[in-house]
Amino acid sequence: MAGYQSDSREDSPTRKIGRGKIEIKRIENTTNRQVTFCKRRNGLLKKAYELSVLCDAEVALIVFSSRGRLYEYANNRYVIIIQIKS
Repeated sequence: MAGYQSDSREDSPTRKIGRGKIEIKRIENTTNRQVTFCKRRNGLLKKAYELSVLCDAEVALIVFSSRGRLYEYANNRYVIIIQIKS
């Protein structure tokens, strides 16, 4: 086949490198663990909000830290349920 060009990503000279994968295991350093928890918690809360807005979904999320602190997100009717249970 003359003029055939490969669409393979392996042949592309401008291929971008994605994020590296991390090993999922407990973080031993307490400071690093707390920083990671804070960042990931905020990201998770943001994703819950985005899911509720983009898909018009009913979303409720409850997260407890290792210190027993409660973090929550809820839209519409689930706010009442969380307040009653708290």
